[in-house]
Amino acid sequence: MDQENKINELVEKKALWYEKTFKKTVSRFPERKKEFKTSYGKVVDPVYTPADVKDIDYAKDIGFPGEYPYTRGVQPTMYRGRFWTMRQYAGFASAEESNKRYRYLLEQGQTGLSVAFDLPTQIGYDSDDEMSEGEVGKVGVAIDSLKDMEILFDSIPLDKVSVSMTINSTSAILLSMLMAVGEKQGVRHDQLRGTIQNDILKEYIARGTYVFPPDPSMRVIVDIFEYGSKNLPKFNLISISGYHIREAGANAVQEVAFTIADGIAYVEAAIKAGLDPNVFGTNLSFFFNAHNNFIEEISKFRAARKIWAKVMKERFHVTNEEALKLKFHTQTAGSTLTAQQPMNNIIRVTMQALSAVLGGTQSLHTNSFDEALGLPTQESATIALRTQQIIAYESGVTDTVDPFAGSYLIEHLTKDIEEKAMEYIKKIDDMGGMVRAVETGYVQKEILNSAYEAQLRIEKKEDVIVGMNEFTTEKGSKPTPILKVDTSVEEKQKSKIKELKEIRDNNLVSEKLSSLKLAAASKENIMPFIYEAVKAYATLGEITNVLREVFGEFRESVIL
Repeated sequence: MDQENKINELVEKKALWYEKTFKKTVSRFPERKKEFKTSYGKVVDPVYTPADVKDIDYAKDIGFPGEYPYTRGVQPTMYRGRFWTMRQYAGFASAEESNKRYRYLLEQGQTGLSVAFDLPTQIGYDSDDEMSEGEVGKVGVAIDSLKDMEILFDSIPLDKVSVSMTINSTSAILLSMLMAVGEKQGVRHDQLRGTIQNDILKEYIARGTYVFPPDPSMRVIVDIFEYGSKNLPKFNLISISGYHIREAGANAVQEVAFTIADGIAYVEAAIKAGLDPNVFGTNLSFFFNAHNNFIEEISKFRAARKIWAKVMKERFHVTNEEALKLKFHTQTAGSTLTAQQPMNNIIRVTMQALSAVLGGTQSLHTNSFDEALGLPTQESATIALRTQQIIAYESGVTDTVDPFAGSYLIEHLTKDIEEKAMEYIKKIDDMGGMVRAVETGYVQKEILNSAYEAQLRIEKKEDVIVGMNEFTTEKGSKPTPILKVDTSVEEKQKSKIKELKEIRDNNLVSEKLSSLKLAAASKENIMPFIYEAVKAYATLGEITNVLREVFGEFRESVIL
């Protein structure tokens, strides 16, 4: 009762301050905006007090690091024990060129690899397919067979280096290739560490690199869960991605809500197939965007961790603590980078990366300042890595766990984001789940509306983008060097495929592909069959085409 009286007294004092002090000042010196808002439209007050967090129970809602509901972090020591995994998303042209970049970055202190694949690889076409023309090696590395994967990881010890792969519809094939390379290096499957993205729902929502319809795509993901839970205990078998949802125009609440809803759909599908969430739940990971609103982003990460722990415990009755923890990778926001005054992007990336660290990320990629212009150069990628290292070693923010906890605004926003995200999740549940919500276009429409509103704010200069809609400079500044992919890459990849098909055992390839087709048409787990086809040097396109014959292809409907 005494505490309640103190809160009521504080509310009265704040009201008095607002009338006598705040409004008096504003009448003489007006504020910059009529209203200050978060990305999801919440009006931000000029000041926050204990009254704004009076409904928060510290033990129940916040707790301690490493303990449920993990609001303050999934580990008791966090970065006092070891830093996050420092990754740079990299890959371009051929496996040979990308291997050189990877080895350089590892020499510079990077602690994990994050592989970017070219568009044909992402959607299951070999480099010699007519659908691949003009796209080979452009937005990532071209991988056509196990031979390319062997080159990609040449002299990179897979028992020591964690490997993350941004691959979705063809993730089972690329994961099999990584396993096969590890085997050739003498690395056991249970020693491999890393992540495959393997998140197909967000492809239908925001990104577009799908191949198969939703139902067979979900079947493949469950097969990966089942196979990986038994054979790849240290490997994250999915990275449930809010990153691309945010890049498509979602706000912070939508990013959390739709990502968690995707996660719920995957867990439900796996449980329906007879898998135990206490087991496969330990191999789930998430992937979030670090956007511009510094305070909001820290709160977002904390809220997401809490929501997932509660979902797994209360909805799926998970008792294994490791399966309750939301482990996540973060990438700074590519959509915020500007081609105008590109050096400004270094500051943007620094602030975004710092919010991810303060939010408790397990892994981090920092964008290079020139990515609005083209693929990162070696120099820009090095600066991006150094950004992480300076935060880790020089800033002091890693010396204590969750240093912004207790901020009235941080705790208020954390709770607000949680509540509003749960409203979205409830609505999606009422629609029949995330697959149904995607099929009806509900999620896509919500993101489109948010993207439109954000663009309007930029055009009206309600949101200032330094160097783009304000503080612009005349043309004529020194041009930024741009990395250009050699146009001969495509022809070289075609030659490699032709040579491979001449020297491999084509009868064995046909046999393995036939076995895969039978497995795909049945209810057998397809992972062992893909693995055998990969080891026989069947190409990515050949394996995908077999699955296309059985599963069909997805055609997106028009959303108005």
